[in-house]
Formats: sequence, structure tokens, C-alpha cells
Amino acid sequence: MVDILLIQPPIRDFYLTAKRTVPYGLSSIAASLEKEGFTVEILDGLATTKSKVIDLPESMMDLRDYYRGPDLSPFSLFHHYRHFGYSFEHIGAKAKLSGAFLIGISSLFTAYGEMALATAQLVKEVCPGVVVVMGGHHPSARPESVMACDALDYVLRGEGEVALPILAKAIQNQTSVENVPGIVYRKNDRTLHISPPAVMDNLDDYSLPALHLIKNQYYKRAAGGTSVIMTSRGCPMRCTYCSMGDLSALPYRQRSYDSVLAEIEVAVDQFGVRFIDFEDEHLTLKREPFMRFLEQFMTRFQGYDIELRAMNGLYPPSLDPEMMGLMKKAGFKTLNLSLCSISPDQLQRFKRPDVSRAFEKVLKAAADLNLETVGYIIVGAPDQDPLSSVADLLYLSKGPVLAGVSVYYPAPGSSDFETCRQRGLLPESELLMRSSTLPLSGKTTRRDSVTLLRLGRILNFMKALDSRSDYRPGDDKRAQREQARVTQGIRLLRMFFEDGHIRGVSPDGDVFDHIVSRNLSAAFLEGLKKEGHLVERW
Repeated sequence: MVDILLIQPPIRDFYLTAKRTVPYGLSSIAASLEKEGFTVEILDGLATTKSKVIDLPESMMDLRDYYRGPDLSPFSLFHHYRHFGYSFEHIGAKAKLSGAFLIGISSLFTAYGEMALATAQLVKEVCPGVVVVMGGHHPSARPESVMACDALDYVLRGEGEVALPILAKAIQNQTSVENVPGIVYRKNDRTLHISPPAVMDNLDDYSLPALHLIKNQYYKRAAGGTSVIMTSRGCPMRCTYCSMGDLSALPYRQRSYDSVLAEIEVAVDQFGVRFIDFEDEHLTLKREPFMRFLEQFMTRFQGYDIELRAMNGLYPPSLDPEMMGLMKKAGFKTLNLSLCSISPDQLQRFKRPDVSRAFEKVLKAAADLNLETVGYIIVGAPDQDPLSSVADLLYLSKGPVLAGVSVYYPAPGSSDFETCRQRGLLPESELLMRSSTLPLSGKTTRRDSVTLLRLGRILNFMKALDSRSDYRPGDDKRAQREQARVTQGIRLLRMFFEDGHIRGVSPDGDVFDHIVSRNLSAAFLEGLKKEGHLVERW
């Protein structure tokens, strides 16, 4: 029995990256609640290996044209749509047993908002007297649509570490909630009271995340546990496509590195964490403090063999060889680099600077340091020319870097979202607000977007082959399957160079054509042949 139950709902999608679903935000909010004397439990609906294949929603049916059956080739994308996490029945039973007077539900992404609302409705059914609150980016950006769900009593906008303890006290003491930061509620006339988002002024004033409430065993991998850490909140950049960009109400704020090190110490010493993902929007912004942090980290955790990553992306102009050398020594093995595009027109639309020169310097330094790199580009944005995205891929083909192709989706809270809304470009269903559903069809069509995804797979397959020319598989079945996949990929790649068709392989061994934009395939193929260095062996 606890006072407050915090729930991370299950999700439905084509894939799930478990190490990015650690409920870090809920653990931070839980710590603030515990500091105020409340007992708290986190019900992580994703902390299970269970998943179930389910039918595509009606709004996604046309994706069957682009994701045609299982594909065993290296150029495959998605096939099965799944329910990841516990069943609603399990979550309902746990909620009922908790005895909580308040249940908070996290809703981070609009594409999964339907699952969060279904969780709220279930909770209200099995615990009719409980107060149900929803927080996270989705309800912060779209409070009106979320509060259309009668199962919700309140929405909290902004940072829950500030707001939820105050709300919980008001409910417990039966006092007014009107002045709770970030509060959204229905007034007597059914109109909404909507407060500005709550903001943590000084990040060091808040307790370290309640890591003991996370199901750490689930997030454990062979080398040890996995943890997420943020050294800052907000972002100083004003990119139009990002919810942390030019319309964000949350300013950029930095934690002290003493606090960050203390948090890492708990994660490593108490929970055996050996993989840490920094989810900052701009991890390396302040060079000298970050360098000192790396040195302190190495001194404190010498011999622990901890891998560090910044999967949210690093800004190339903020990196230099000296910093990268320290990052390598501290435990970074791969650098995820935010390139966005090399197109001047597209960069102007995104309000992004051209980072290509800095990007090239980073690639050279990374190669000298034996650091792997991934360069991320955005494709399929409003008014984005698909041929400029082909040029972005060809640019990535020249360097020692893998291509990360991110299909654009309109993010609520961004200025691009408002632009899409005004121009009637938003998908009909919020379920489509994700990259995997190819949400927009404009100058870059959905067929163009899926083609660019597959061209990225082809490019990375060629780079992998180029980097492991002396590769010799092992004798176990897994290695044999991998070798068969590589052999199939080489066969399909040679066919691609002959006619520009992108093909897959069925489980029965049948080769079939994927639906792609032939003009983009032809432009990519022509560009590769001009470059020459990746195609000579074919």
C-alpha cells in the first residue's frame, strides 16, 4: 500500500528500444514526492520482455504497401505491429492493489497518447475514488485534447518534480489546487483552467532520482545495468522541428556536476550500472565544465568499464579533438552526431546552422581516436526536397560514419507543428505522429521517405562490408544466420547496382521488390558510382 502510484504505460509500435525506456522522469518525480513524506511506487508497464503481435490500427493500414511482409535481408524495415509491455489487465490489478489516493500517468509522446489515456480510463474503472493525473510532454503541449478524457482529474504541464508534490498535498489536505504550478483542471462550467508549465528554477535544489523504484533487473544487460542521466534541462537552440526549440517555455538550465557525479555513484555502486545514456538536448555545450566532469568521472570510476553514450545526439561544433579524447578515455565508444542536413534551404527552414565543416573535423578526429560515429539527418519535412535528402546520404557516404535517417514527424510544442496545423498537413490521427508511420506526404512523399530509409540501410550495409573485409563468421548457428544474411545482402546489392531496384528476401527465400521511388534510387546510385570508393568491389 502506497500513497502515490506512478505509471509508465505500455506502448504499441513496430519496435522498442528498451534502454531508452528507463522511467527516469518518473523516478525524478518520485524522489520529490518522497522528500515531502509520501510513499511512492513506480509501475513500469514496459519493464517486461513480453510483447504481442496485434493488428495495425485502421489509420495505419496503408503502411502495408511499404512494409510488405517479413524481410530477412539487411534492407528490411518494419513488419509486425506489437503491444510492448504488460497487459491492461495486469496494470489494472496492480493499480487496485496499490491503495494509492493519487495515480500519476506518464505520457511523453503524442503517438502513444492513446495508450496513456486507455491506462487512465482503466485506472478510473478499477479505482473509482482515486485521483488520476497525467503529465509529460504530450499533455503539456496538448492539454485541451487530453482533458477531453473524463477519466482524468488533472493534467500537470511542465516539470512534475515541482508540481506533483504540491498537488498531492492539496488533495491530501482538501485545499484549493488553483495555484498548483502547471495545473490544468475543469472549472464548474466545464471550461479549462490552464496554467503555464511548471519550471524547476535550480536543478540542484531537487533530490536525486529514486533509482530504487526502477525495475533495475529488467534494464540489466550482459555488462551490467543501464541508466539514463540528464545533466541539464531545456535547450538553448531554437530549431523549428523540436519541442524544445523556439516555442518552448522551458529555459536551458545546467545541473552542477557534483550532483551528476553523486547520481552516477548511486547508479554504479548500488545498482551495478555499466551503461549510461546522457539524454541532454545539449550535453557538450559548456566545454570547460564538461571536460572537468570527464576528468572527475575517470578518477572516481577508474576500472569500472562503464560505457557512456549520448543517444539524443551531440552538436558537432561543440566537439573538438581534445574533448573527444577525454570522452573516449571516460567510456564513449560511439558518438551520435546531429547533422540534420547539408541543404542551405532546409537548414534555413529549420533555423539550424550549417555544421558540415565541424562535422567533418569531428569525423577525422573520431577516426584517429577509433571512435565509431553515426550522423543523423532528417528527411520528409514540410517543403523538404527528397533529392536534397539523397544528397545528404551521399555526403555521409564519403566519411567514416554510419547514416542515421530520421523521418520527420510534427512534434507538438514545436513551431513546425503549428505551421503544419495551419497548412492542413497534420496527420488525421495522433497515432501517426511518429517516424515509423511516415506521417507526412508533401514535397517528400511517403514513398520517398520509405525509399530514403532503405537507401540508408543500403549505405550502412556497404560501409559495414567495407570495414570488415576480413570478417570470418563463427561456427554457431547465430553466426551462420548472420553470414547467410550478409550473403543475401551482397546478392541484392549487386542486383541494386544493375537496375536500381531495392529488394527483400522472404522466409521462404523468395526475392521480391520493395515499393520505392525509382528516381531517388537512381539519383543515389548515380551519386555512389561517381564517388566510386564504396562501389569498386561490386
